Amino acid sequence: MDLKVARLLLSLEDKYPSLQNVCFYKAVDVSRTLAVIVGHGDVPRLLGYGGKIVKAIGDETGKSVRILEYGVDDRKFLEDLFLPLSILTINTIWLPDGTTETRVILKRKRGAQMPFDLQALKDIACKVRKMSLRVEFAD
Repeated sequence: MDLKVARLLLSLEDKYPSLQNVCFYKAVDVSRTLAVIVGHGDVPRLLGYGGKIVKAIGDETGKSVRILEYGVDDRKFLEDLFLPLSILTINTIWLPDGTTETRVILKRKRGAQMPFDLQALKDIACKVRKMSLRVEFAD
């Protein structure tokens, strides 16, 4: 999948010149969601043009696309992962077997539909950051 996404980004460079300065690290494919990990400060370049770049990637791959930044702290990673929802709090839960879980409480508007596949985002966090997530919602 990495190669396919890299080729796709290269093919879009003519139409969107800002992509020439984007550092692509890897793509993580989970279920119907594709996470594209790019260099520090490159997220706005991919989200620019009114979201047309992300839409083009999604149309070509047939997947929902999340743009994540490489080398950021856990909070920034989780904020990017769960956009457009806002994070109220992040806690570390220490389990009896010595492992940890990261508990994320998201703020959701009443009656609003979930804008993403929650299980896919948990799997992406596990693959990219080795992070086990427990997600809760506060209305």
